[in-house]
Amino acid sequence: MVKEFEAGDFLVFQIEAGYGLLRILDVAERGDEAVWHVAAYEDLFLDVEFAEGAITSGVTLKTKLDHVALSVRAFESTQVSKIANRALTDEELIGYVQWKNDGQHHVSDRSIRLLLGLR
Repeated sequence: MVKEFEAGDFLVFQIEAGYGLLRILDVAERGDEAVWHVAAYEDLFLDVEFAEGAITSGVTLKTKLDHVALSVRAFESTQVSKIANRALTDEELIGYVQWKNDGQHHVSDRSIRLLLGLR
């Protein structure tokens, strides 16, 4: 799955009442496994077309998690689909850079749905 996605990808995932949106910040190797660095947005959408429209319209999407490092197991526990790619800005990478510099490098094994409090 590492080759399917790259930094800057917007990913949509389904929840009971609609769709959520993630953004790939980086996919890094840690030993023999990948670590998925993602941002999660607060906005929820009625369907995929609304999510795509929000991305292409240039509206500012509010992040709920500006960075979380996920294990492969945690990332793969939620089915996602790529809907767009856009270059990341320095502002969008602040949380990731802080994680890289903090020395602890916590990687979550919880799904993004659990981390967001979604079902």
